Amino acid sequence: MALEQGWKKFRGHQIFQWLYRKRVSTIDEMSDLSKDTREILKQNYSLASLELRDKQVSSDGTCKYLFALEDGSLIESVLMQFDYGKSICVTSQVGCNMGCAFCASGLTKKKRNLTSGEMVAQVLYVQQDLDKTQDRLSHIVVMGTGEPFDNYENVMNFLSTVNHDRGLGIGARHITISTCGVVPRIYEFAKEHTQYNLAISLHAPNNELRDQLMPVNHAYPLEKLMEAIRYYASENNRRLTFEYILLKGVNDKPEHVKQLAKLLKGLNAYVNLIPYNSVDEHGFKGVDHASAMVFYDALMKQGIRCTIRKEHGADIDAACGQLRIKHLRKEEEGR
Repeated sequence: MALEQGWKKFRGHQIFQWLYRKRVSTIDEMSDLSKDTREILKQNYSLASLELRDKQVSSDGTCKYLFALEDGSLIESVLMQFDYGKSICVTSQVGCNMGCAFCASGLTKKKRNLTSGEMVAQVLYVQQDLDKTQDRLSHIVVMGTGEPFDNYENVMNFLSTVNHDRGLGIGARHITISTCGVVPRIYEFAKEHTQYNLAISLHAPNNELRDQLMPVNHAYPLEKLMEAIRYYASENNRRLTFEYILLKGVNDKPEHVKQLAKLLKGLNAYVNLIPYNSVDEHGFKGVDHASAMVFYDALMKQGIRCTIRKEHGADIDAACGQLRIKHLRKEEEGR
């Protein structure tokens, strides 16, 4: 913007300072900019891109925010508390076209991609909330509603902004981007040679089961996905994460442990075993902790490093997209 207007470089630095360090809510608060400069900014940009519609706070400290965008679309962001810091889960699309059988996000089809600014706005809003207690976001995961690699350019621009020293300055190794397996974008991402973490939403160790759970597998079956993953691994010295939601009686059997171990053999990777937050419309059930530990132990014995993710927000609408769906249905009922 500064270059487009013929402004000197320091003007851009001033604007970044107001946006990402002082975190102002209006352009008029940028007091060291001339009135003419502020007017040009107001004619071209808006800072009021999010309106808080609902906020749920769990007993474990998890906060779920429901935002309305300028066009009225609803999106969610989630703040999670960990021993290592505070992490925000960012949404990248309004709705989702991936149609995963267990996910609340796919209950409504994709309406549109979010802009990079709308993704940055989620982080800024939550950080402003944390400013009240002098806390700071330390990690970002792009795992909210939508498939990030289906909105690749905007997501990468967003990551550049929050990672930039003059932006929020969140280290690349504290940023994770998740994909359900959009193979062409994995190759493209591999060539970026960034320090961002890559997580693969796997959830099934064979094509037959993954076809049932994740329609993306019809386009990019496991053979193609794993080929792309191994290419990424050859291009980047980064440890991979494989996300695996444990669904009772579906993907939690002993044969699934063996298939998963065979699939991931030789990779610098670990498996994040995830407790399932039930979605009424889908009918899947999560496993109890004892069953999760059985799966965990069996996988470790196969030489695959894994963890069981701590459950977050069990007493609120914790599943991805769940709060948004609830509000959309209320709106429909009120018409």
